[in-house]
This record gives sequence, C-alpha cells and structure tokens, in this order.
Amino acid sequence: MSVLQLKDLKRIYRKGDTEVRALDGVSMNVEPGEFLAIVGPSGSGKTTLLNIIGCLDKPTSGEVIYDGTPLGTATPKQLSDYRKDRISFIFQSYNLIPVLTVVENVELPLVIEKRHDKKVMRAKALEMLAAVGLEGKEHRYPRELSGGQEQRVAIARALVKEPAVVLADEPTANLDSRTAEETVDLMRRINAERGTTFVFSTHDKMVMEKARRVITIRDGKILLDEVK
Repeated sequence: MSVLQLKDLKRIYRKGDTEVRALDGVSMNVEPGEFLAIVGPSGSGKTTLLNIIGCLDKPTSGEVIYDGTPLGTATPKQLSDYRKDRISFIFQSYNLIPVLTVVENVELPLVIEKRHDKKVMRAKALEMLAAVGLEGKEHRYPRELSGGQEQRVAIARALVKEPAVVLADEPTANLDSRTAEETVDLMRRINAERGTTFVFSTHDKMVMEKARRVITIRDGKILLDEVK
C-alpha cells in the first residue's frame, strides 16, 4: 500500500479579483521507502504541495490519503494529531531550541507524544544521535555546533519518533556545498538502512541528482515524474 496518495489536488487562492491556482490537479503516489525530490521554480506550487502533504494546509479540492485513510474530512485537531504521530519535518533553518542540549532537542517529539518514560526517550534519542554520527556531543548546546552538525541534530529529531514520512524543505539551503552533500548522503544512508520515506522540496541540483525519484512541478501542475 502507498504511504501517501494525492488525487486531483487543487489549491486556489484569491488575490482581490484574481484567482491563483497554486495547485491545479496534482495526482501522485508515494511508496514506502522512497527518496523523492519535488523541484520547480519559485511560485511553481512545490511549497504549497509540501504544506498539504504535511497536513499544514488543506486543498481546495481533491484527496489526501495516508496509509489508506482519507484526510479530507479531518478536523484541525485530527490533522494536528496525525501530523504529530506520522509526519516529521526538516527545515533549512534547523529550528533547534537554543536552551536545550542536543539530546534534549532530539527527545522533544517524544516528550510531546507522552508515550514513553524518560529512560526510553533518552535511549531512543541517543540511538538516533549515534545513527547521525553525533556521539559525544549529546550534552552540547546548538550554539556549540557547526551548521552541518545542527542539521544532523534536526535529522535525528525528525527520525526519533519513527514517522511514516519525513518532509525536508530546502534542507541544504544554509549549508556549504561539502556539508550539504554529506547531509544528503546521511539521509540516503538512513533511507536505505531504515526504509524511512523522504520527500524533499529543493532547488539544489545535487539533491536532485541524489534523489531516486524527481517530480518537476510548474504552475501548479506536474510536468515530469522521473524514477532513476
């Protein structure tokens, strides 16, 4: 079963008397374990699409189906709960909390879920930090890390709750080219070893080259869907 199905998505905004079709009939499936990049110029609709996939926005029409469950009639609270349980985000600005240590930042999604005791949360956070190569830096603060290390913390935080999908919005935008490539290679390794599904929104050609599937969007429509 597809982890995600999008059926004829449309997202229409109004600016005065003008109708803006940010998405105009987008349909696609995402299978478990994909490493997928959504690409396109500014204004193409890719950010709107990522927001809808992330349950941060709702389409004007069409269906979003996760794990076989349509979300069209979900209330804002139900969408928030689903997002909390099944979707993780990696942002270009890292969004780490400066007053928390590295391990506390990674634990945060588990603290919010309130499903595990403190020992289990700490063990899961330490496991993910080891997976991203940050052993020995657990008790440092974000200000003591390089940009690449901060992004690794953000990746560990995204993965710690074992989400169905990780959504990465321009994750290499604030990194130098070498660190960016190392970060994407890390995510590819995690994708291969753990089967985690990654969906990127990106302008970065390096990310496009390393993706296993590239969807090109323009004017709210899918122009090309390439599987490598």
